[in-house]
Amino acid sequence: MSTTGFDEYVAARGTALLRFAYLLTGDYHLAEDVLQEALAKVHGRWSRIADAERPTAYVQKAILRQYLSWRRRRSSTETPVAAAPEAFAPGSDHAEEFAQRDSLWHALEELPRQQRAVLVLRFYEDLDDAEISRLVGCSVTTVRSHASRGLARLRATITPVRGEAR
Repeated sequence: MSTTGFDEYVAARGTALLRFAYLLTGDYHLAEDVLQEALAKVHGRWSRIADAERPTAYVQKAILRQYLSWRRRRSSTETPVAAAPEAFAPGSDHAEEFAQRDSLWHALEELPRQQRAVLVLRFYEDLDDAEISRLVGCSVTTVRSHASRGLARLRATITPVRGEAR
């Protein structure tokens, strides 16, 4: 079996798939592991998947399932600090912007996996409730419930930037 098509697909879409996994996990190294395991599972079925209408949706679902079912625990709760944040708008307070982003990441890390997955699929992938329902494997009502509860939890835990109303 030739892996040329699979290799080309991963070369073309790998960065976007890793970004998707990172948004789900919140940890770059964990995202790499989740992506690698999902791609290993997809590789064996690639000839059928490549012929499908939307192979990327299939691969994203494999990543999502890998993330939702991952039971391994990290050996340490320490997380390395990411690279310095990208440039902010002129005149903005870098410390407040960084604090807001850090607050959001910590709040996302505290969400249950299903809620986090629904929020990433809705706001990063811009999918509608029906598509999220199909990917996650639950009803549309459950998707809305996860989104509502996740957003409520984020709103309750995120510290607003100075000058913003809560």
